[in-house]
Amino acid sequence: MRGWDAERIAAVAGAQLLRGPARPARAAGPVSAGVDSRLISPGELFVGLAGERADGGAYAVQALAAGAWGVLVSFEHARTAARAGAGGAVLAHEDPLAALQALAREWRRELGAAGAKVVAITGSTGKTSTKDILAALLSASMRTAASAANLNTEIGLPLAILAAARDSEALVLEMAMRGAGQIAELTAIAEPEIGVIVNVGPAHLELLGSLEAIAAAKAELIAGLPAGGSIVLPTDEPLLEPHRRADLGTVTFGDAGDVSLVEHRADGRTLIRHGSTDIELWPSFGQAHNLENLLAAVAAARTLGVTPAGRLDVSFSAMRGERLTLAGGIVLIDDCYNANPMSMCAAIDDLAQTAQARRVAVLGDMLELGPQAPRLHRDVGEHAAARGIELLVTVGPLAAEISSGFGREGHAVADTAAAVGLLEGLLRKGDTVLVKGSRGVGLERVVAALRAGGKGAGNDSRGGDRTGPQHTDAGSLLAPRAGSGRG
Repeated sequence: MRGWDAERIAAVAGAQLLRGPARPARAAGPVSAGVDSRLISPGELFVGLAGERADGGAYAVQALAAGAWGVLVSFEHARTAARAGAGGAVLAHEDPLAALQALAREWRRELGAAGAKVVAITGSTGKTSTKDILAALLSASMRTAASAANLNTEIGLPLAILAAARDSEALVLEMAMRGAGQIAELTAIAEPEIGVIVNVGPAHLELLGSLEAIAAAKAELIAGLPAGGSIVLPTDEPLLEPHRRADLGTVTFGDAGDVSLVEHRADGRTLIRHGSTDIELWPSFGQAHNLENLLAAVAAARTLGVTPAGRLDVSFSAMRGERLTLAGGIVLIDDCYNANPMSMCAAIDDLAQTAQARRVAVLGDMLELGPQAPRLHRDVGEHAAARGIELLVTVGPLAAEISSGFGREGHAVADTAAAVGLLEGLLRKGDTVLVKGSRGVGLERVVAALRAGGKGAGNDSRGGDRTGPQHTDAGSLLAPRAGSGRG
């Protein structure tokens, strides 16, 4: 399918076209775009962004040589690319990120003019799972595009929008933040009609200072919705009450909410009620936290006029609760993409409810919690003890506080290498092992070692909310930086 031509792309982006393309742009949307010259496919537009460690625009010539349709970079790098022998369009802009966002905003408006609706999802935890669930619910009756992997930042969100096909009827977009103003920025790009706030929890306390400030940051989504739009909120979150708007339709989910769980049977049958309508689903998951995410997704689907029913198979994003069976019947729960106190306790609950034998938790530091971090880690340890976790291994200095609250058999180590060495002598046949911590701890190395040593026998089920790392020439701008995460 032919996308926008070079002149249209330049005009929408506010860029100067220094050289025309060698061939027309062809993409599902107006133009396929990427920000990593190493991953650019032939026919894509490379957008070179300046980051902490490198300026992606410096790789414009390499991107053209790899077959990029064109490059959108700063004037300095654009002039160099225009003089190079490799063909392809060369567009110059003083702020390539702003240009990328402008392209995405215009494409979203073009899709909206054709009738597509945009749903934006945020929350302290579970937003990726909710996005995955909602996309699965809608895809049975609507042509649905959704954010891939962790495309939920000021860079990733525009890429997700540009990837949406011209015939999309619904866009399901995830929004992440680490500080005030960031959700507002994303909302201004995506212009959603429907918003979902999954929850508010103690993520990024170090940066925002209080739960009230976190709620206010999430509520930027509410403020950015158009009059007559709809917002889906948890029914038991008083911190969001001051941010409600009378000119929006509000749907609540959870116990005593507009959308509530009536029954979830052991065979998977799940009955959900919205007003006088009963909705029967058979989801491919059953964890309590994902059933809560399911309620939020059903609420959003109903707002779009979709009443789901029947079997619901969800392919969750990576590193978010995937279960793998290793040698000796050991079950590994890989949930190491990120962590905060809310998601940590939910994962421990799932471990306690599903383990058939000994419950083992390998827990890493929860970062960006500020002065309250030691207490919040001890609280997690107390929760693990109360839920019957039998063996605890903590990784990192903050996580050692989890052991203090645990009060049972626990081992505190400094890094992942020590954790791997320790686990080799501690694990038994039939154990269920949860691995979870903030991404900066690098617990994926523990998972990799256990899988290599245990020769994983395949997936038992997908637990949800997993996202893999992404790279850019601008220093991993798509994904959280090492030692941090977006909530």
